[in-house]
Amino acid sequence: MKLYCVILLFLSTPVFAQADQQANTATKNLYKNLQALPGKGFLVGHQDDLAYGVNWKYKEGNSDVKAVCGDYPGLYGWDLGGIELPGGVNNLDGVPFRKMRQYIKEGFQRGGVITISWHARSPLGAEKGAWDTTHGTVTSILPGGVNHALYKAWLDKVAGFLQSLDGIPVLFRPFHELTGNWFWWGRSACTPAEFITLWRFTVYYLKEEKHLHNLLYVYNTGGETKREIFLERYPGDDMVDVISFDSYQYDDGYVKNVQQQLALLDSIATEKGKIPAFGETGYEAIPDARWWTQSLLNAIGSHKIAWVLLWRNHGYNESMKNMHYYMPYPGQGSADDFRTFYNNDKTLFERDAAAIGLYK
Repeated sequence: MKLYCVILLFLSTPVFAQADQQANTATKNLYKNLQALPGKGFLVGHQDDLAYGVNWKYKEGNSDVKAVCGDYPGLYGWDLGGIELPGGVNNLDGVPFRKMRQYIKEGFQRGGVITISWHARSPLGAEKGAWDTTHGTVTSILPGGVNHALYKAWLDKVAGFLQSLDGIPVLFRPFHELTGNWFWWGRSACTPAEFITLWRFTVYYLKEEKHLHNLLYVYNTGGETKREIFLERYPGDDMVDVISFDSYQYDDGYVKNVQQQLALLDSIATEKGKIPAFGETGYEAIPDARWWTQSLLNAIGSHKIAWVLLWRNHGYNESMKNMHYYMPYPGQGSADDFRTFYNNDKTLFERDAAAIGLYK
């Protein structure tokens, strides 16, 4: 039986300033309770979990995670990429925004937590989507830039969707992997000062102009081990609630690399009073049958995080000619090990989240 470290977890946890002092009650409660989770356990999340999986799509109540372990993930990841397009009705992965809204509400009602990223297309190189790295893109959308009005129109669409969630708290992770060189907001495409201005304007606009008070703001790097790089583009303690990084397995150095990245995260989170999280991770097609207990759990070890998010289960990728998934499905080689991972006292899935009462 799993241990629920449930009762009044946050009483012994220092309370730090939240980026949005006007946040609604559920969002304030989530913030306090997420402060208490690191060290007690961590939510296990999955991108697009309810929308599709390996060999299925849009089946009510379905989930590859639930099919393997009997429980939904404790954290649901979604993405707003595509909402900025004229008449955009589906996100960049083809999920209709109306269905996404439905799935978000279902997960929240069961006690799960919601995190949303935004693969916004480039205003200068739209054909490459978020992966255009033309220098000057960020400058063009800042106040006074030629695309500033366009960017505000994009934010209006983002705000419209987030407002339609009726106050459900969202861990908002814009400009993710910001220290990488593959997105238009990354290190190769804009200066630290430009990025910081972009972040601060975005948060200001959503809070003060659109009056959104159901967001916790997640700062997310590309997996750094150097403090100066991790913080080079940090927009300030008043604009961030969570600090995180993304790191995937590509070789045998995964465990060591993640341990180094988490050690840095521990230090910065403690110093700045921010919630630490593992923004994205996974091993494509999970070729290691014991990856969950021997790699992921070992990598996290005693480091303190509030959650870890595994990427999506797309299934067969026609363009790449391979299987693209990061969670097991029934019969997949790591399914038995995943059930052992599920039963570990530190891994928190939806039933655990509901028992803790993260919004209370």
